[in-house]
Amino acid sequence: MVAFAMLILALLPLAVGKIPPVTCPIRDPLPILHKYYKSGDLIIAGIISQIYIFTNPITFDKHPSEELFDDHIHFAASWTYLASMELLSTRSRFIPNYKCDVRHNPLAVITGANSDICLYVAAILCIYKIPQLSYGSAPMLKDKTQTLFSHHMFPNEVYQYMGILHLLLYFKWMWIGVISLDDETGERFVQEIIPIFSPNGICLDFIETFLPIAFSSEIAEMEEEFSELFKTVMGSTANVLVLHSDIQTMIILRLFLQLPEFVDIPIAAKGKIWIMTAQMGFTSLPFQRSWDIKAIHGAISFAIHSVELSGFQKFLQKKNLTSEKEDGFIRPFWQQTFNCFFSNSELDPKDGNICTGKEKLESLPGSVFETIATAHSYSIYNSVYAVAHAFQDMLFSRFQERATVRGGKSELQNQQPWQLHHFLGSVSFNNSAGEKVSFDQNGELITGFDIINWVTYPNQSFLRVKVGRTDPKAPLEKMLLISEDTIVWPAMFNQKWPLSVCNDNCHSGYSRRKKEGKPFCCYDCLPCPEGKISNEKDMNYCLQCPEDQYPNNDKDFCLPKQISFLSYEDPLGITLATFALFFAFLTSLVLGIFIRHRDTPIVKANNRDLTYTLLLSLLLSFLCALLFIGQPGDTTCLFRQTTFGIIFSVAVSCVLAKTVIVVLAFMATKPGSRMRTWVGKRMAKSIVIACSFIQVSLCTLWLATSPPFPDFDMHSINEKIVLECNEGSATMFYCVLGYMGFLAIVSFTVAFLARKLPDSFNEAKFITFSMLVFCCVWLSFVPTYLSTKGKYMVAVEVFSILTSSAGLLGCIFPPKCYIIVLMPELNNRGQLIRRKT
Repeated sequence: MVAFAMLILALLPLAVGKIPPVTCPIRDPLPILHKYYKSGDLIIAGIISQIYIFTNPITFDKHPSEELFDDHIHFAASWTYLASMELLSTRSRFIPNYKCDVRHNPLAVITGANSDICLYVAAILCIYKIPQLSYGSAPMLKDKTQTLFSHHMFPNEVYQYMGILHLLLYFKWMWIGVISLDDETGERFVQEIIPIFSPNGICLDFIETFLPIAFSSEIAEMEEEFSELFKTVMGSTANVLVLHSDIQTMIILRLFLQLPEFVDIPIAAKGKIWIMTAQMGFTSLPFQRSWDIKAIHGAISFAIHSVELSGFQKFLQKKNLTSEKEDGFIRPFWQQTFNCFFSNSELDPKDGNICTGKEKLESLPGSVFETIATAHSYSIYNSVYAVAHAFQDMLFSRFQERATVRGGKSELQNQQPWQLHHFLGSVSFNNSAGEKVSFDQNGELITGFDIINWVTYPNQSFLRVKVGRTDPKAPLEKMLLISEDTIVWPAMFNQKWPLSVCNDNCHSGYSRRKKEGKPFCCYDCLPCPEGKISNEKDMNYCLQCPEDQYPNNDKDFCLPKQISFLSYEDPLGITLATFALFFAFLTSLVLGIFIRHRDTPIVKANNRDLTYTLLLSLLLSFLCALLFIGQPGDTTCLFRQTTFGIIFSVAVSCVLAKTVIVVLAFMATKPGSRMRTWVGKRMAKSIVIACSFIQVSLCTLWLATSPPFPDFDMHSINEKIVLECNEGSATMFYCVLGYMGFLAIVSFTVAFLARKLPDSFNEAKFITFSMLVFCCVWLSFVPTYLSTKGKYMVAVEVFSILTSSAGLLGCIFPPKCYIIVLMPELNNRGQLIRRKT
């Protein structure tokens, strides 16, 4: 800014000398102002007498250790109020509210980037309706009058807040710290960003304030508070820190980062990514010029959009003391900048080097003096031209009539400041860089922000590299334009895209769960439950796979399910089918033996018709198992359970009938017994028919009310779709199964009671053992069936059918077949009627 003011002073006389008198609207309005005011009216850093710039020049006449704690007076409200009142007083005579020098009436005032200065100036100058242009953020003005006469070369801060938000979202920085100034603007900043950040998933590890520069009597307390703040900031897991700043905040920031050099702090300074607001500039104190600036390497800051001004650096290269003899500001600036003293200085020349006046500004490192036009300088440039254009518009609004000269003085000097206000609010022009300058209805500059990446070098120089910008005219989701590849990150991140999260990301296959007592950005990672996936990082919930799909092992995407059923191509299905056919063959073989030897005593003695019926039902039972193997269809589902139930009921009924007939036969052999009338084929057939009829009735009712049907089970097995037979009514299924079990228990009970009959005529022992096997199989079937899924449920039922049928076949018929085939001499009546001694 200092260099820019010097540029204005140098360029203004050149512009006046080259442009002819005004007869029509022109592009450059500064010559118009100069035409009506003598060159001797130029004051304050070369700006025309009716335009004042309010800055707070800092001069240091004390030891560097005292500078930090005494320069607060240059930003104090009392000094700004005093300077404002001096504008309204006669030059060189401070008499408040009295001004007799008509040549130096202020037409407009340009105030500094510090919002407090704007506020203090407005409190005085708005009383006199003097327009003010500030190149800092808009302060909270007290009344409408102050707002009416205030214009800001600073865009609406909402665009800056949204720019910071989109920058954080773009780089996925969800865990940040915020440091603000300990004043009204800092409090307003925090109050406005939290409602913006939180709904977008960004949470704050801490919100701290930078303490204002204090008096030297408060050094001890300040040191303690700065140390605690340093521990909080540098001990934080947040790698990104948003710093709400003012133009002089860099002084405090550099002191803060240098604190471990002066105070014993257990925590060392870590590399952090500083995101700084547009109000900040690179300012420092003389004793800080030797401090390392690598701590801000890789920082990102916002700045009012600006472009490079042509000829600015060339002008600075030619700057020297002799070219500005009447500039009272240049000598103290020269001494502080080059750390030297003039021979006539009040300070002892022995304390430093002698200024020769030939020093070159271009030789200074960037941390001492920047030779580029900064965003603040660019704002001052536009402010001066905005006032000049407004003044030009005011002149041409009088129908381009020239003012009448009275007594050698221009009547235009009697123009009142409030008359300029209307034209200042509606001014719109293109500056020399081709950029359009205009204000909105709130008196704020219509422009965006540049995003600056700070790159530092070991020689204390740095570059502000533009890596993006915000476009206020674009939709909010597209307002941020950034080139991430050009950004230089702090050294600790090894030029990688840094992360700033409370904890590591939850990878695919995991979901987030909030940690109790922590901000919402802090969470635990839990694996997705069965049947669910997460295919992105940091998902709050796992997603349910479609019914026809299932999660892979990592649970990060879904795979199509395969249709599963107990098929003949399955090894298990092949095995069960083989056993079913094998036992069916054995049953057929036994049946063939009994039919071939049907007239032998042993076949007749065992009730030949019941034996045939039992063997035939066992044969059908083995074959019935094949209905459970293969792809379920409408027919197989409809009949396989009912067929199995009826066939097994017939088989168990035959066993029960055989047992009852044996008992009745022995009871009938007793003298005088009336049981002979009950012994015979009619009795056996009645038992089989009656017991089977009940099962047939249950199956008929089942098929009539809720018949089984093919169905897809999507949920029993995650990886497969089970094609099965839905039983329709589980109640009817267990009724059929329960009735069959009831018959088996009755048969087992009767056979058990008849087990002590004579051996030669008694097959009750074999029936008892067979029914014991039968009951054990089906009692174990129920829990096993309920605990299995998919095709294995079918396999369990098939296995139970084969096992129980094989139990009946193997326990009852082998002894008889042994006698018939291998011991035919025992197959005679004499052997059968022999009683046990």
